Amino acid sequence: MVRNKKAEILGDWIARARAIEGTGELNRFAKGISDEFSAIQAALSLPWSNGQVEGQVNRLKLIKRQMYGRANFDLLRQRVLYRV
Repeated sequence: MVRNKKAEILGDWIARARAIEGTGELNRFAKGISDEFSAIQAALSLPWSNGQVEGQVNRLKLIKRQMYGRANFDLLRQRVLYRV
């Protein structure tokens, strides 16, 4: 469903997952998906992704953790902009 971007079967999958007895984790996961149904359906049906942005944020946080307490903002800025 996720790899093939089939948003139309999301509702059926949630109903089947919630109907299975004895799987508390799966039921909680299905409930969480149904709470955010419109956002997840849009993510499955639209071609856009924020993966590139998330990757840059992850890189920035890594650099900040590495430099914590060692340098001022100017060095951090240079390191982020020039990919040292």
